[in-house]
Amino acid sequence: MTALVADVKEMLHEQFQYRELLFQMTKRDLMLRYKQSVMGFGWAIFMPLINTVVFTVILNRAVPIETGMPYPLFAFTGLLVWNFFASSLKFAVNSMTTNVSLVTKVYFPREIFPFSAVIVCLVDFAVASLVLVVLMVWYHVVPTWQILWLPAVLLIHVFFTTGVALILSMSNLFYRDVKYLFEIVVTVWMFATSVLYPVDKIGGIMGAVMRLNPMTPIVDAYRDVLIRGRNPFTPDLAVAAAVSFVILALSWLYFHRAEFQFAENI
Repeated sequence: MTALVADVKEMLHEQFQYRELLFQMTKRDLMLRYKQSVMGFGWAIFMPLINTVVFTVILNRAVPIETGMPYPLFAFTGLLVWNFFASSLKFAVNSMTTNVSLVTKVYFPREIFPFSAVIVCLVDFAVASLVLVVLMVWYHVVPTWQILWLPAVLLIHVFFTTGVALILSMSNLFYRDVKYLFEIVVTVWMFATSVLYPVDKIGGIMGAVMRLNPMTPIVDAYRDVLIRGRNPFTPDLAVAAAVSFVILALSWLYFHRAEFQFAENI
């Protein structure tokens, strides 16, 4: 127990000590991502928007889905939330293998790499959220006081995303097949989440999987606080919050303890 407390203190102290490095790496990654890009941050808006149009035409026109709100608003909210999660993992999975010289030659807490990937995608998430505001105005959706829960929902979302990002970035360092398997898993995972259709409309095994998936109550919580105007803290979200905290804590601790092996596996 004493060793665990010492590890936690060291992890937090290092993050505070190297906070400027985290800022600089995040800044660097943002500049690299949009360097020589005509649209720049416009890509953060374009992708969820075009996906919303495609799925609205394909799904809602072919098989109308009752969502309790305009389907484009339902789909865009889900895709916006999902894109932050999936993009963070996409950049985190390669975050250490693409920075070999830094990992092997300079000491600093290596979790800065996946942390930076998540923060960069969080900036994209904030930019793309402007479109959601426009859609809410277009459909005359006025947020209620329940929007005050938004920071808590975002925190759960960030905790879960960061925990999974740590696992993936570390796993890909030891087993390079992870980055290929990730592409398949994240695609299947999206359709097992209430991104494009409400979970209460899906029965059978698929419905059970969606309910067990922590991302489903997180996606629904955003819709609750922003659009439906109701308290997001259902039992499912409470479980997702606990799972998110546990995954982040355990993955960060294991990541910290395995750091000495990273240079040997590059």
